Amino acid sequence: MLTSSTRLLRLLSLLQTRNHWMGQELAERLEVHPRTLRRDIDRLRQLGYPVHASSGVAGGYAFRAGQALPPLLLDDEEALAVSIALRTATAGAVGGIEEPALRALVKLEQAMPARLRQRLDALRSAIVPMDRVGPVVDASLLATLALACRDQLRLGFTYQDIRGRSAERSVEPQGVVHTGLRWYLVAWDLARNDWRTFRIDRIVGLPTLGAHFSPRASPEAGDLKAFVSRAVAVSPYDEQARIVLHAPHAEMARRIPPAAGLLTPLDGGQRCQLECGAHALDSLTYWLMALDVDFDVLAPTSLKDRLRVAAERAMRCTA
Repeated sequence: MLTSSTRLLRLLSLLQTRNHWMGQELAERLEVHPRTLRRDIDRLRQLGYPVHASSGVAGGYAFRAGQALPPLLLDDEEALAVSIALRTATAGAVGGIEEPALRALVKLEQAMPARLRQRLDALRSAIVPMDRVGPVVDASLLATLALACRDQLRLGFTYQDIRGRSAERSVEPQGVVHTGLRWYLVAWDLARNDWRTFRIDRIVGLPTLGAHFSPRASPEAGDLKAFVSRAVAVSPYDEQARIVLHAPHAEMARRIPPAAGLLTPLDGGQRCQLECGAHALDSLTYWLMALDVDFDVLAPTSLKDRLRVAAERAMRCTA
């Protein structure tokens, strides 16, 4: 005889395998009386599982979609399939789902028993992905970083800068952000006593997990994407600009990736402000013209002057 808790899990698993179960058949599979089955169905409903009951000759039970997603039971093969799919999604093959896929991957693999982890490792070693644009980041590294962010664990790792020089870093991780081509870690750098962004493809090996830390107030009021965008698209450059684009924010967000500039909606999203940077004003001038939208330069004045010179040259060339 199964215990009550074990029987509930078994019942839930059976309900998820078919669209409809006859009550008598379901009771026989569980080896319980129909009255016991009805009590178990009521318990599942109390736990938030939407189980529909129908009466009559063809009556029975069916698992239906509810207002919220309840916990799902996966068998071994399903768990492996979902894990592989989530790892593929974290590579950025489908835009906009990389970070939710990473969060789900951490939850799934943390609960996975050792015997499944071994099978998963074997599957991963046999899968050869096609090359894609941008640096490749190992999903195991992403999962470790996401776990440390969620559980507020300090990290130690070796980091290579743009010149290939390595240094040991000790940080309190806040979150991971995908910009379309690259993954970044946002973390409080303990040595520099400030928030920093780290390109995850420049982290060498797997980080070491350290002690628990108390959370700090997040940069950019918790908007980590804005923080990363400013850090990689504005702050590193000598020439920095603020522009008002007379085009919808949604349209510009599709055309300007976070690594190229920080967009802020204005007037309910009908216009937007762009913060961007470059090593030379000429680069900003021609890039803004290539956007093919009307804009106002808020700063710097030198960019206005450079645009005026470029416009006068264009007029002379077309006279």
